[in-house]
Amino acid sequence: MTTTLHPGSGGAGVVRRTVLPGGLRVVTESMPTVRSVAVGMWVGIGSRDEAPEHMGASHFLEHLLFKGTPTRDALEISAAIEGIGGEINAFTAKEYTCYYARVLDEDLRVAIDVLADVVTSSLITADDVEAERGVILEEIAMHDDDPSDVVHEQFSAELYGDTPIGRPILGTVETINAIGRDRIEEYYRTRYLPARTVVAVAGNIEHERVVELVAAAYERAGALGGDATPVPPRVSGEAVTVGSGVRVLHRPTEQANLVLGTTALTRTDERRFALGVLNAALGGGMSSRLFQEIREKRGLAYSAYSYTSQYSDTGQFGVYVGCLPSKTDEVLKICRDELLRVVDDGISEEEIARGKGQMRGGLVLGLEDTGSRMSRIGKGELVYDEFLSVDEVLARIEAVTPEDISAVARDILTRPRTLAVIGPYADKDFGWAVSA
Repeated sequence: MTTTLHPGSGGAGVVRRTVLPGGLRVVTESMPTVRSVAVGMWVGIGSRDEAPEHMGASHFLEHLLFKGTPTRDALEISAAIEGIGGEINAFTAKEYTCYYARVLDEDLRVAIDVLADVVTSSLITADDVEAERGVILEEIAMHDDDPSDVVHEQFSAELYGDTPIGRPILGTVETINAIGRDRIEEYYRTRYLPARTVVAVAGNIEHERVVELVAAAYERAGALGGDATPVPPRVSGEAVTVGSGVRVLHRPTEQANLVLGTTALTRTDERRFALGVLNAALGGGMSSRLFQEIREKRGLAYSAYSYTSQYSDTGQFGVYVGCLPSKTDEVLKICRDELLRVVDDGISEEEIARGKGQMRGGLVLGLEDTGSRMSRIGKGELVYDEFLSVDEVLARIEAVTPEDISAVARDILTRPRTLAVIGPYADKDFGWAVSA
């Protein structure tokens, strides 16, 4: 059965949804004024679904699925898309994995056929596992060389402890070296199911044609059929351990990197719009409080911002700063003071207006291309319990009141704090920064 999720208005196209046999969902958004299409196959499996014996498997699969199927080897997979001027790639997150391609509208069939082939029919050979093991170890090494990336990973580890959601998406050197082909294949065969998959397509397309092509591709793979229903959006994962404290990673770097933050809201919490406005005012841009105070007024750092991230059953709020090691105490004090000042005094009407404008502009300007539209409808179908049109999201942002912002600030910014620091600190005590 096909359902119209949004009839199209305010610059958005018609969004439709069809459920195929086996629970495979197809969602599309028509953009008749463009000449490209973006296709994404979203699988509701990510790194937080890994048991200890599978650690690193989700991201490992992101590599392996491009290595070969019964009908294509690795070169043929990439050449099929690149030979028509398209691009193909994938990414792994904590709660889902996405395989995507962007091509000309006339090449829609090729993109769907190739992506369906790799998602349903990867060979997972022993030789490919060993080859990609080395590639992933190089990726981990590259990641570890960038402390501005590692500090966020350390923050999550301190916040959530030794749980899947607190562990790195890439895995570790130890887990990647330990995992074998049989474990990876088991994870693939038991998790990558049509009922957990959403095929999202945005661009110059017709919904019925997309459904026809997806059904044909999955039928060829023997992956379509049965009476399974779509797996509903995740509402919780493992019991989340929430920690508060300090994690210091000693490195003889020229710059210290720090994240100070706490837990925040789930992705479906209605207060997320108020938190978004608050985050924009605090550290969402060059006009934000933290940027102005830390960089513009005092020249203490080049990069200073705040951010939020949401999961099915928890979330994060954090402040990141990169500064000279000698300036960390001053920077941390400013961060603490600004967060407490918001709790005590709220934010001004001018800051609220700027925050709302930043959220509105970021949403609309971020949907100017087919890839962004595809991501919005694919992720929306996979992880949310309702589909919000662009106009509905804009209305919820506009409806945020000063009282809403003050309430969410009192809740989030008074929670126990967690701090992660990377820099030349063998024995420095940062406990004061997270004390009440």
